[in-house]
Amino acid sequence: MDDFLIRAALAGIGLSIATGPLGAFVVWRRMAYFGDAVAHAAILGVAVALAFSMSVLIGTLVVALGVGLAASTLTARGRSMDTTLGVLAHSALALGLVAISFVRGVRVDLNGFLFGDILTVNAGNLVMIWGGALVVAALLIWRWSALLTATLNEDLAASAGIDPRRERLVLTLAMALVVALSLKIVGALLIGAMLIVPAAAARGFARTPETMALLAVGFGMLAAVGGVWASALADTPAGPSIVVAAALIYLVSLVAGHSGD
Repeated sequence: MDDFLIRAALAGIGLSIATGPLGAFVVWRRMAYFGDAVAHAAILGVAVALAFSMSVLIGTLVVALGVGLAASTLTARGRSMDTTLGVLAHSALALGLVAISFVRGVRVDLNGFLFGDILTVNAGNLVMIWGGALVVAALLIWRWSALLTATLNEDLAASAGIDPRRERLVLTLAMALVVALSLKIVGALLIGAMLIVPAAAARGFARTPETMALLAVGFGMLAAVGGVWASALADTPAGPSIVVAAALIYLVSLVAGHSGD
């Protein structure tokens, strides 16, 4: 394999370390649309980064975190979750695309930001992706018991001295970081799929939360390697190919008599 294909596969494998356990919580908490809203905000983060000549990673991280916190605050105040997330997701994406058009003197590959460009990952990107993914994984492992309790029952968590709002903040922070890391790999429009699909496939085979998280990591890695390999063979876009590979894994789980619903 060429070096750029190896780097691409390693990037997908590293990202799966974070998306696996985080995706499990997204499935358990039914946060799929929340993940899409935060992911779509990444495009606005790109516009902010370009406008102020700052790192795209920092720009997307700040904006994604801001949108995640705004969504959590509004829904906690009684606003309809679906409506709030829909407004934030589409508004952030549209505003980001419009804002990018006003950035002068910078050539922007919108397809790369929307659908990813994993084949251009370099050694520096690999360090950033693996470092960020390990930080997210360490954060989730550290808060694992509290997050599980708050996911199971917030009243039970409160009676055990666990603040459910703090645990939601932990998930929002982890989600924002994963979105920032994923932007170059699968793009803003496909990040949600990499969070949900491997975890949904793992759910039907798991008997414990820990097993589901580990299987989601494994399925994500398999999808990343399979998608990059298929992309190289068929000359297809790498980011969407990875998501298609994940979808095929989910279909296999359905054929085997399991479901991630």
